[in-house]
Amino acid sequence: MKHIIAVIGVLAVTSLFAHLNAQNIVLGPVLTDYYSVKDALVGSDAKAAAEKAGTLVRDIDGVDMHAIPAKDHMAFMSLKDKLAFDARHISESTDLAHQREHFASLSANMASLAKKARLSEQPVYQEYCPMKKSSWLSNDSSIKNPYYGSSMLTCGKVTGTLKP
Repeated sequence: MKHIIAVIGVLAVTSLFAHLNAQNIVLGPVLTDYYSVKDALVGSDAKAAAEKAGTLVRDIDGVDMHAIPAKDHMAFMSLKDKLAFDARHISESTDLAHQREHFASLSANMASLAKKARLSEQPVYQEYCPMKKSSWLSNDSSIKNPYYGSSMLTCGKVTGTLKP
């Protein structure tokens, strides 16, 4: 009987820590939205990129600053305005070239955030396009270039993996 109670206790504590761990990823929606913008640019879909960037702006502005861990809070606050600026520019444009220019800056700032704050339970891949001389983040190690879309879809390489 004592063993059963001990096992139940261990399972309860493990479940509690997993739940708390998941709650501490307050910035997860920002990364998910970023990936959606990237995917729209990979597909050269300016309208979808604008819509997804609009969602990203709303989620950046809507981050619950009281729920975010202190380390993540400091990292996010130092980049929040820059992230929102580029996301807003992407959301207000249907010019794919203009969107991709702001995506390069957005990606650089997202990479800075990903290196300082916990954004995901999964690895985040930093990928690089030598033609554009710009990086982007991905949840997949396969190359799908958001700067050139189908014209140079696989141009680039993984330059780093950010572990959770």
